[in-house]
Amino acid sequence: MTPHEHHISVTRTARYFVLGEPGPGTSEVWLVCHGYGQQARRFIRHFEPIDDGTRLIVAPEALSRFYLDVSATTPHTEHKIGASWMTREDRLAEIDDYVRYLDAVCEDIFERVDRHTVKLVALGFSQGVATICRWAAASGHAAPDRVICWAGGLPPELADTGGLQRLGGMGLTLVLGERDTIVTPGQVEAEADRLRGLKVPFDLVRFDGGHRIDGPSLVGLGERARER
Repeated sequence: MTPHEHHISVTRTARYFVLGEPGPGTSEVWLVCHGYGQQARRFIRHFEPIDDGTRLIVAPEALSRFYLDVSATTPHTEHKIGASWMTREDRLAEIDDYVRYLDAVCEDIFERVDRHTVKLVALGFSQGVATICRWAAASGHAAPDRVICWAGGLPPELADTGGLQRLGGMGLTLVLGERDTIVTPGQVEAEADRLRGLKVPFDLVRFDGGHRIDGPSLVGLGERARER
């Protein structure tokens, strides 16, 4: 007999980390989503170069944590821990979960910051690119003013739903490292070609490096976001 699959919604505790303090000088909120196997606590440190007192940088942590580099000879207390936004298993439910989660994070932040007085920049790195794009394309009152896709692939289904066009209307930037071996320059260029074919406006930023957040490039993006 084939088992029948059922779904229920449950309440769970999630966490996010923040650089900066909300106040009258806050002009931007950056929502930044980490890559596969990372933790928000460490990921947010990459954004210290743009923490200048006018930005509130918010790093949600993915809901699924796991042990990294598990070895039978090493006690679990010594294993590093990472997090993942989703896998291919039950993917649609996981996507719905993290879209609602990011909505809840924004709702919490904008209880302390007036959304109408700040720019909202959404940045995804690696696996976080698909996460931030799906959320931004579906977002309501907290829709970002700019979307930055750093070393990751755009969700393929957004091309069929008008989601890519919506991202382009927000202001879309692709970032690639010329020596990235995980998400290669060729893959990012293919994404760029797809956007051009769909007539979706975007910027393309390159830097000389690998699969990482590059400080000088990040500072440059921060300056450009402020100008727009």
